[in-house]
Amino acid sequence: MKLTVVIPVYNEVKTLAEMVAIVQAVPVEKEIVLVDDYSTDGTRDLLPEIEAQYDNVRVAYHEVNQGKGAALRTGFQHAQGDIVIIQDADNEYDPNEYPRLIAPIEQGLADVVYGSRYAPRESRKVLPYWHTKMNEGLTRLSNMCSDVSLTDMETCYKVFRREVIQGIAPELEECRFGFEPEITAKLAAAGVRFYELPISYYPRSYDEGKKIGWRDGVRALWCILKYNARKKLYREKYKHLAKKD
Repeated sequence: MKLTVVIPVYNEVKTLAEMVAIVQAVPVEKEIVLVDDYSTDGTRDLLPEIEAQYDNVRVAYHEVNQGKGAALRTGFQHAQGDIVIIQDADNEYDPNEYPRLIAPIEQGLADVVYGSRYAPRESRKVLPYWHTKMNEGLTRLSNMCSDVSLTDMETCYKVFRREVIQGIAPELEECRFGFEPEITAKLAAAGVRFYELPISYYPRSYDEGKKIGWRDGVRALWCILKYNARKKLYREKYKHLAKKD
């Protein structure tokens, strides 16, 4: 199966070339879709060089900054692989974990796989306390509303059968980090098969370029309530996307 790696990009000139090189080295058949959300730090000058360097890289450009969710919508539209994974442009998540993350879909066991920073594993990097607690709280509320038991709803590493994400993507509403609770609510309502696997995570600080803030946490709370309140509508609209075990 071919993998599409969707990378939303905004002001990542320091890390983008390295990240693309790391993704390219992962031993799976793949294409990479980069979506520049109107970067202003020189990233847009770097992107044509990266596209010219690799024959499996395509770049889409936004002419105004819209947010991560909007960049993902654009990326999903361009995906041609059988499986689609989200990859941030920084170095917080390790692409070498792709083979593990896509395996449940390749084996026909799942429609969606979430890579969890908090699922049990032998060892992990110690994470910031309040950031962790905020994510845990939002995940718990999301689980209660959607009736899906996850440990990390806010994770970047979400993997989809292409038909599933392209079936929902045109109607995604959230342009920033509200994408995470929105897509989780809609996937849960659709009745897709979820898998969750532990992943490594190397968080960067706000000084190093981390972009999510407390306002995004408040928005996520609102999104959990908003989109789960419409689950009956989504259950009917997206029921054709779920495969039966």
